[in-house]
Amino acid sequence: MLVDSRQLSADKIVEFLREDIGYGDITSNALIPEDQIARATLYYREPGVASGLEEAAHIFEVLGCTVKMHAGDGSMVEARKVLLEVEGPARALLAGERTALNIVGRMAGIATQTAEAVRLAASKNPAVRVAATRKTLPGLRDLDKKAVEHGGGDPHRFRLDDCVLIKDNHLELVPSITEAVKRARGRVSFTKKIEVEVRSLAEAEEAARAGAEIIMFDNMSPKEMRAALSSLKEKGLRDGFIYEASGGITLENVAEYAASGVDVISLGSLTHSVRSLNVKLEIEMM
Repeated sequence: MLVDSRQLSADKIVEFLREDIGYGDITSNALIPEDQIARATLYYREPGVASGLEEAAHIFEVLGCTVKMHAGDGSMVEARKVLLEVEGPARALLAGERTALNIVGRMAGIATQTAEAVRLAASKNPAVRVAATRKTLPGLRDLDKKAVEHGGGDPHRFRLDDCVLIKDNHLELVPSITEAVKRARGRVSFTKKIEVEVRSLAEAEEAARAGAEIIMFDNMSPKEMRAALSSLKEKGLRDGFIYEASGGITLENVAEYAASGVDVISLGSLTHSVRSLNVKLEIEMM
């Protein structure tokens, strides 16, 4: 489910504005009359997937402006297409400009990159799901995950309480994968799935036999994954399990990983290596 921007705004948008405005915009307050009204249009300078428009709209609404949206988050838009029209106090437009552009640019960058990853993966495996990870900046996870969904991706875990994910560092502290799954199954609600990170066919087989629902191939090559899935199928351990590829996956090789036959591909680069889309807010007098 997409994050509710109105709920998010209650505890984030005002905080973002306070961080940027501080005790007031001394430049605008010195130059612009308090009663001056202006109009602004927001658009991308390059094509991409729109994201963050609801948040941008709410930023300007909080500052006392009127906003008209011309595109929805998740839609593919062309360069220079007007996405938002904003009218209100000129000082308010200037005060909200940078915060709105930062959010819209970052979220659109994530959404656009996610959409491309989805397209490339689907060209080799239409059933595969492209997912994000928890490699997000603290405080921005809800926005980053929402942008991933706008791009057609899966958000994966939002937090540590979403599901059990037994990773290599956990396994350094537990006798075996089997014991780790057993402990998790005995102490965690039946409503939570158990996922295990593995680095070999033997570990994948152990995880499946131990009762993990999701098995993550970590930093294995597409060739290794394909061979592992074939072997697991021969042993009756393919159907009924979700197999995920993770580690070192980029736009350049995501199609190759998709072709291996995995069910999910997770890319940390969707959120930790963001190239913001080039976005512009043009202000004019009324």
